[in-house]
Amino acid sequence: MATRETSGRTRRTIALPPTRRSAGSPRKRAEEVIEAAATVFAQRGYHGATTQDIADLLHIRQATLYYYFPSKDVALELVCQRGVEGFIEHAQAAAQAPGGACAQLTQVIRSHLQATEDKLAFVKVFLNERHDLPDAARRRIGRLSGRYESIVQGIFEAGVAAGELRAGLDPRFATLALLALCNAAAGWYGKEPGATVARIVGEFGRILCEGAGVGGAGAGAADRAASAPAKPVPKRRSRARA
Repeated sequence: MATRETSGRTRRTIALPPTRRSAGSPRKRAEEVIEAAATVFAQRGYHGATTQDIADLLHIRQATLYYYFPSKDVALELVCQRGVEGFIEHAQAAAQAPGGACAQLTQVIRSHLQATEDKLAFVKVFLNERHDLPDAARRRIGRLSGRYESIVQGIFEAGVAAGELRAGLDPRFATLALLALCNAAAGWYGKEPGATVARIVGEFGRILCEGAGVGGAGAGAADRAASAPAKPVPKRRSRARA
């Protein structure tokens, strides 16, 4: 734990890992700035973080950050946007994949948890800090989240209609249960011994498919889908302002 003098007061700061200054393109530098913001927001929380903390992590002057975003609010929106990126595309791909509802839902779980592993700080900020966004920004991020939920709910609805999932299943509640399981993993992933993405996917897939399936049907499909090779979540360019 380091300390820093600020306006005559001693301020305690988190010892963050150093980030080397990039000699690459401005676009790559913008990515590094947003990644640093995600790291700081995830460790400190939005209200506990300052733009000076982000600048310190990058070893740059605080004023330089405003080349990439005009305010801390905008930085939070960019981080939340990155936190949900890839989820929609992967859910759409899962909804169109062969193998039935259980295999498709397990594919959703796998892509969700893989994203949690690949960009944990972004996912944590999206889950825990997006309520601190200004109203307009929160609505924009909410629309992205809503699209993701709608796709997952559509898989449940199609499974019920096809007789693959039990007739009394409530697709909305089932969607919320799936997302609750996956989102909760962001809080303990990396702390639970032996909890690899593959193992979590297998267990979560069986829990959902045995509970939602007809007489346990579909659990085998869930096992096959869980053991399929994981695909990395595509990385997109940041929309940070230059």
